Amino acid sequence: MAVITSTSLDFDQIKQALKTKLQSSSEFADYDFEASGLSNILDVLAYNTHINGLIANIATNETFLNSAQLRSSVVSHAETVGYFPSSKTASTAEVSISIATSDTVTTTATLPVFSEFTGSIGDTTYTFQTTEAFTATNDGSGNFAFTDDNGLTTLKIKEGTRKTKSFIVGDSTEEQIYVIPDANVDKTTLQVKVFDTTTSSAFTTYTDVQNVVRIDSTSTVFIVRETPNGFFEVIFGEGNVLGQSPSAGNKIEITYIASNGADANDITSFSAVADVTIAGTDYTPSVTTVTNSAGGDEKESIQSIKRNAPLVFASQQRMVTAEDYKAIIGQRFTQVLKDVSAWGGEDNVPAEYGKVYVSLNFKDSISSSVQTATKNNIANTLTKNLAIMSIDTEFVDPSDTFVELIVDFDFDPDLTGVTLDTTQNNIKNTLATFFTDNLGTFNSVFRQSAILTEIDQLSPAILNSSLSAKLQVRFVPTLNTISNYTIDFPVLIASPDDETRIVTSSRFTFDGKTCILRNRLSSNVIEVFDTVNNTVISDNVGSYSTTDGTITLTGFGALLSAFIGDAIQISVIPKNQQTIKPLRNYILKLDQGKTVARGTIDNQNTSTSLTL
Repeated sequence: MAVITSTSLDFDQIKQALKTKLQSSSEFADYDFEASGLSNILDVLAYNTHINGLIANIATNETFLNSAQLRSSVVSHAETVGYFPSSKTASTAEVSISIATSDTVTTTATLPVFSEFTGSIGDTTYTFQTTEAFTATNDGSGNFAFTDDNGLTTLKIKEGTRKTKSFIVGDSTEEQIYVIPDANVDKTTLQVKVFDTTTSSAFTTYTDVQNVVRIDSTSTVFIVRETPNGFFEVIFGEGNVLGQSPSAGNKIEITYIASNGADANDITSFSAVADVTIAGTDYTPSVTTVTNSAGGDEKESIQSIKRNAPLVFASQQRMVTAEDYKAIIGQRFTQVLKDVSAWGGEDNVPAEYGKVYVSLNFKDSISSSVQTATKNNIANTLTKNLAIMSIDTEFVDPSDTFVELIVDFDFDPDLTGVTLDTTQNNIKNTLATFFTDNLGTFNSVFRQSAILTEIDQLSPAILNSSLSAKLQVRFVPTLNTISNYTIDFPVLIASPDDETRIVTSSRFTFDGKTCILRNRLSSNVIEVFDTVNNTVISDNVGSYSTTDGTITLTGFGALLSAFIGDAIQISVIPKNQQTIKPLRNYILKLDQGKTVARGTIDNQNTSTSLTL
């Protein structure tokens, strides 16, 4: 008796299995199924079985976080482990705002909360606004410069439209649902007030649960979650561990900013929409941009939710291990951070016990003041409330390490209709795309085999390919000053040999001559080499270590008067060129100017530098 394989969901396979089953019986043993009425019936049965199998497969996939494809399913699974994905984030700019008047009598002026400003990108104009009131004091000459509560003249304005949604709390026997019908909500700007009645002026302010450390039955907190249709719902406790719940007859007023996300980034100038009244006279504020708008972002992606939710769940809202630091900081500051790296002091070089080291990879265009404020917030609020008291947090800036690649390949023009130049351009684009998609973040691993696989698949005319890699670190020495320098690389450096210079550098001016740094052949000693006269003018200015990946320059710089570009670039051949796995705060990037693609046709070489 024929058995239908239940795991075969392909339409043709199902139909053939049905035919085989029928042919196993005596009634249809010699039946010709082709072009028959029974064949049409089998088509319907196979189609129905095929669709039901797909539905069952899809439904099963949606029940697990790792395999779910629908955003609503991924968000729901994440929320079951206490992870609430980030919403759209409003772009933020830093400006200084002032008003010049002839009024020497009025002492203060106020810029109201939600004062609006506009800025444009191309033909699109975006509205920004203040999220708090600012005050200014007359300098005695009629000039008013607005400041925040800390007396700082650098003020923040956020892009978006201010909106308010109100709800009346129903009877406690009814299920209360408070949905904000807006997919563009910036959750970080939500303000929730609960009034006793619809006409009452007194209110209680509720706080986002993610900004609260301790909660009891009297706490006034709320949770905001994303609904299946992409809107947002506000949830309150019921007088239990999640705090108080609004009572029947209360009015809930929710104010927020609906943002355009990343579209409003990189605006360079702003102007005030409305005048400010001082002593009965209207004045137009003068706005000076301190930092361009930045930090705007879309909703957290499905891939990011899948990656972060398990880590945050494992941390259990406490910061004990390095992974806890990485998960919680990444979740709380996703609007300004690309990536976070954290490691214990025992894993640092040199080891420093009693510390956790944190490196923050900020998004592009995030100002230095915002970066500083983010670090202060982490150190003064987050770690103090969630971390172990005896453990100190120390921030380490990301260290960019550049990769220089040389790709050699054999090219057979008879196997393709494209030219060698086109193929080289395709290789260039492949390299750039590979680094964009796979590297540029903490703990990203460079795998030579993965790159070569993509290159070989570009065209049948690429018969084979090989790749060599160097690592490059840039440092800025002090000119005309004797100093000692230690340049760290994220991997071990190759041992010296008698043919290849393991260490080389970009050009600089030393004792009036154009020179480079390089190691002696068969030695790890670093020397200064005159590239014009081909002579060594200083035979020992340091050395490199093959055991810890460092280059040490001793007493270097007295005769150094200039260098090309913003820094001296030191390049090394790593001990393992096949796999480069940077640790801690190192980030791998592609040096486009020093990456070369070289093709060989009929034993004739042609090379092209990577310029994108």
